[in-house]
Amino acid sequence: MSPLMTAVDQNASSSITGAAVVSVCALVFTVSSFWWINARQGCLKTWEPHSFAAIFNYSLVRLRLPLVLHNTGAKPIVVQDLRLTFPDEPASHLPLLWMSSPSRLQPGPDEELKLPAGFVVAGREALQIFIELEAPFPGLLPEARDYKAQIQVRVGHRKGWRPLLTFTLRTTNIIDPDRYAVYNNAPLELTKEDQQKADAALLELLDKQENDASAQGGTKQRDSSSDDGNGGTDL
Repeated sequence: MSPLMTAVDQNASSSITGAAVVSVCALVFTVSSFWWINARQGCLKTWEPHSFAAIFNYSLVRLRLPLVLHNTGAKPIVVQDLRLTFPDEPASHLPLLWMSSPSRLQPGPDEELKLPAGFVVAGREALQIFIELEAPFPGLLPEARDYKAQIQVRVGHRKGWRPLLTFTLRTTNIIDPDRYAVYNNAPLELTKEDQQKADAALLELLDKQENDASAQGGTKQRDSSSDDGNGGTDL
């Protein structure tokens, strides 16, 4: 074979190889773009709430948070459940459970409360929701300090609870813990008067809780004494 024919064959082979590479790259780009736009599984994102509604006393712990959930992917995400935990606190601080989905942040007698139910956050969209959380039974009485809180979520495409947001819950801003009201969650310093009101209210609740516990102990002791006095009769 002549050198001219060899050179022509090499050029033709190089042209075919280059065209094949371009075609493969175009195909990969098309498939990747389709997956990214239409089929990519994203994750949920949310941000620290600027405010919250709360009532914290010895018989009731209830918290209401405004959340904005953003789905970063193309596929919709099903939210099955939500809860609030305190990672740095003792095990006695049980998670606050999702009890309802109110229509607003400000509690009131004329508001519409919906039972917790799963919902969908569409792909690349954001959804605002108000969630109301409550301790499963009395026993958690927050102090007037900042708490590390974590919102956890259960989603349809994964198993178990997963952390959604870790933020600072500033219960120091609660002035009247016995009234269900809205408070600012910003790191603002309270005035001395407001701080004194908050401290006095919390001390009053603690004293009431201690007095109730003492009263219950005295009642049990009297009942025990009465049983001892009447316990000598055989049937």
